[in-house]
Amino acid sequence: MRKTLITLVALFTLLVPLLAACGQPAAQPTATPVPTTAPAAPTAAPTDSSKPRIALVTDLGKVNDGTFNEFAHLGALRAAQEFGLEYKYIETQAQADYEKNIQTFVDEGFDVIVTVGFLIADATKKFAAEHPDIIFIGVDQFYEPGTVTDNLVGLQFREDQAGFLAGALAGMMTKTGTVGVVAGVEIPPVKRFKNGFDNGARYVKPDINLLGVYLPTFIDPALGASTAQQMIGDGADVIFGAGGPTGSGAIKEAAARGVYVIGVDQDEYVTTFANGAAPGADRILSSAIKRVDVAVYDQIKAVVNGTFKGNGIALYEAANGGIGYADYHETADDVPPAVKARMAQILAALSKGELTTGVDPVSGDVDPNTIPEPKPFQP
Repeated sequence: MRKTLITLVALFTLLVPLLAACGQPAAQPTATPVPTTAPAAPTAAPTDSSKPRIALVTDLGKVNDGTFNEFAHLGALRAAQEFGLEYKYIETQAQADYEKNIQTFVDEGFDVIVTVGFLIADATKKFAAEHPDIIFIGVDQFYEPGTVTDNLVGLQFREDQAGFLAGALAGMMTKTGTVGVVAGVEIPPVKRFKNGFDNGARYVKPDINLLGVYLPTFIDPALGASTAQQMIGDGADVIFGAGGPTGSGAIKEAAARGVYVIGVDQDEYVTTFANGAAPGADRILSSAIKRVDVAVYDQIKAVVNGTFKGNGIALYEAANGGIGYADYHETADDVPPAVKARMAQILAALSKGELTTGVDPVSGDVDPNTIPEPKPFQP
């Protein structure tokens, strides 16, 4: 069943006009093509009432949280500015509000509703079935092709590939031989990050000691910070935060204690560490990039252009620039040339399909049949 599902996903993605190559992300240190330039902070633009009206419902968190909520918002905002669209958003305060928030935009007559997060998927699917005249775009939502209406698309990312890159970097940079992951809620996207990280670290350092924990919330930086403290006490000298603001709290605390850290989703040197202005900016090695901004922008652009394809998923991965890793910024001199070269090789191998992560791309569980044979890093 898994092989069939993955085959269907691969075939479906060939039909979705996801990513028209327009260069590479500014924060990407390797020459990986991406579909569009990452959204800058757009200015206000006049709207055209004859064009689709766009709305967005966040997951728990805000549109300035520095992770996937913010970058879904930036993608929608860029599309609104570029195409002259009306755009509104609601910041979800509790999981019980998912349906109420979507209903608000249905009642207000919006043409496209973007919902953010795995946990809002059921509500999104329900409303899409009930309102076939409205297009729904679900971030981090998996719908098996052919099982949903043609006005719904789920945006899927190979977080396992981004996590694998982060793990490889951590494995090559650790001095103590112990690294850690502070992860968010144990849902498939987070599992893909964490299990990908673990397998990437073992790929370059088979005897590495891995610490990792799932936390019950994405919006508790203090809990993330205290968890990072415990891992540091257990010897971790590189910590990966993969849990929204909770993970960001972990890496801020770890960096303040002099530990190397790796961000998630977007370049957290720019967001969490205020483009170098926040304490600890000199300790962030990179970030596991997940181009939510590009994905949302491209799907809205497809709606505007009349090329939107629903009834399944749109997959963003290393092969089409949907994932990667961010610039080394202030740690560029700390990362040896041999490590940088190996990172570029791993990304290229993932992009070409020559390297697997050992993680199921749907469930996020470890797939023992696809774990790559370790190739220990030789400094």
